[in-house]
This record gives sequence, structure tokens and C-alpha cells, in this order.
Amino acid sequence: MTLPFRVLRLLAVLLLAVLCTYAGGLAVAAQRSEIETLTAVAALPAHIAGSFQQLSSCQQTAGGDYFIFDRRSHAVFVAPAGFESARKLITIGAEPGRLLDPSAFDLASDDSFVVADAPGGQPRIQVFLNTGSTVSVFRIPGRALPRITFGNLVLGGLAAVEYTGRSVFLSQPELGALIAEYSLDGRPLRTFGDLRKTGHEQDPGVHLAMNSGLVIANPAGGFFFVFLAGVPQFRKYDSTGRLLFDRHVEGPELDELVQALPTTWARRKGEDGNIPIVMPSVQAAAADAAGNLWIATAAGITYVYDSNGEKKRAVRFRGAGALSPTAMSFTPKGRLLVTPGCYAFETGRSRPGAVTPAL
Repeated sequence: MTLPFRVLRLLAVLLLAVLCTYAGGLAVAAQRSEIETLTAVAALPAHIAGSFQQLSSCQQTAGGDYFIFDRRSHAVFVAPAGFESARKLITIGAEPGRLLDPSAFDLASDDSFVVADAPGGQPRIQVFLNTGSTVSVFRIPGRALPRITFGNLVLGGLAAVEYTGRSVFLSQPELGALIAEYSLDGRPLRTFGDLRKTGHEQDPGVHLAMNSGLVIANPAGGFFFVFLAGVPQFRKYDSTGRLLFDRHVEGPELDELVQALPTTWARRKGEDGNIPIVMPSVQAAAADAAGNLWIATAAGITYVYDSNGEKKRAVRFRGAGALSPTAMSFTPKGRLLVTPGCYAFETGRSRPGAVTPAL
């Protein structure tokens, strides 16, 4: 029996639609299957890791020592390369040279480091030598208002700090720019980076939270700024503060997170009024020696962008179990250190079928 031409044409159209849908599904599946799993090659021994209350940052010096920032203990520790022990270098206290309500830490290539804290709710930056001696202490005008909420931890305005050994860079959108640079004695040097439009300009708390982020000094020159909340996004600036490009962080793994972004926020009562509770869409970021930017998202996937802003890799981390980074830094030899846990990862691509030894 010969089918009418109209029926044949309809069947052909239906078959083509099915094939296109199937091909699209294969493309998405292939895109998702390209996620690499990096397995830790080293970590803090259990007897040392268990001594910290909240290991918030782990960074290594050129000499091999590890500096460990424990936010909940209000302390900085130093451990030798072999992790035989960990010695408390900076202790709790409101006076200069000690820490109270610390929020951020960074280590420079000369082994000096900075800690941002807020005794009495007043933001403060302290610069230390690797011996623990204080180099300088200065206050940041205003109060440390909470902006971003990580789980049950509420972070104030100085949620992150970038320290080059010569300058301190902060995210301070309340100044009308994304990035503020200070000298080591606290003198404001410059601000740069236009705030992004959020649609919430009439709500300063939300607008500032959506313009808070991570300042990353690019080892290849210039800076990255990675927005912490709202639609995942980053910008690249040259050393003069000129914008080079602006990119959205995209991938099928982020679709659910982006679609679920809120349009209204619960509020927390504080001394300065009702403050919106804003959750992060990005948890950590770091730049490697080649100028590639690693961005750890709240979806548990880390994306790697090259110096031109093109996405090159999607990565999952595995330590003792699945690991979602809350801080990242690169060692002088190019390993990636990830907290929680101070796990170390080789960042080169694994050979197909290769197995990285478990801890």
C-alpha cells in the first residue's frame, strides 16, 4: 500500500524532530561528561586538621611553610612543609597584633601576610611579617556590615582581601567602585571598576551585596574581579584599572542555580537596620601563573577561564569525599590548595583512564 504524500511528509518531519531532539540530548550529555575530577595528592594529617575549628584559608610560602587561617579561633597558624606540627602565630585579641572577628587572610610572595578583622564592628587591616611581627595596622572607615552569607556564617564588608606585598586590595562597592587599593599604611590610593547594574539599586543592601566580590591579582598582570552573589560573572582589568572584558560564568551545571536565584530576600535585624540575607553563587576563585582564572561555584563545579576569557575546563574536586572549595590558592610550584581541609591538587589534565592515588 502506498502512503499519501502528505502522510509521508508528516512522518519525515516527525522523524527529523526526533533526531534533532536526540542529537541535542547527546550534545548536552557530552558537555556534562567533560567535567574532570581532580583527586587530592596531599592533605593535612588528621591529627593537625582536627586541631582547627574552622580552617578558612591555607597558603604556602616559597620556602614550603603553610600559613593557615582559622577564622573561628581568631588565629593564624604556621606549619612546616612536612606538616609535622602547626604553631599558633597570631592569637585572639582586640589590640594591634592580635585578631578579633577576622574575616579574610592573604599571603604575599615575600611571605608577609594580611588579616582583615573587625574589633567592635570596626573594620581593620593588619599587615604581618612571616615571624608574626606587626608591620602596620589601619582602620577602614564605616562599619563591617554583613553582606554575604556562607551557610551559617555571615560575612561583613571585608569578606575578602587581596595582598600583593605592596598594596592591599578590597571589595568596597559602597565607595562607588568595585575595587579599592590601599597602601600598607592605610592611605587610599585609588578605586576602579564600575558597579554592575542589578535592578535593585533602590535597595542598597541588595545592590551592594550583588556588587561584592573577590579581587584576584593576576600573576600574568592586572586583576580579576569575581562577583560573589547574583548571576555568576567576572571582569578582567589591566594594571591601570582599565576594563579589558566582562564575562558571565555559564555552563549546564549552573542552569538550576541561576534559575533559582531569588528576587526577594529574607532580612536580618541589625544595628544598621534590616539587612538582606544574600547567599553566594560563587564561593572561591584564584588565578594560576599562566593567568587562567579558576572560579568555584556554589553548584559544586569549578570553571577555568583562560587569559582571553574563554572557558577551557570544568572541574570537580575530591578529597576524602566530594569537595566544594570555599578558598583556593596556588603554591609557588603550581599546585592548587583548596579548603576546607587544605587539600593539594595537581592541576594538569589527567590522561584518559588515569587514576590518581587516593589519600
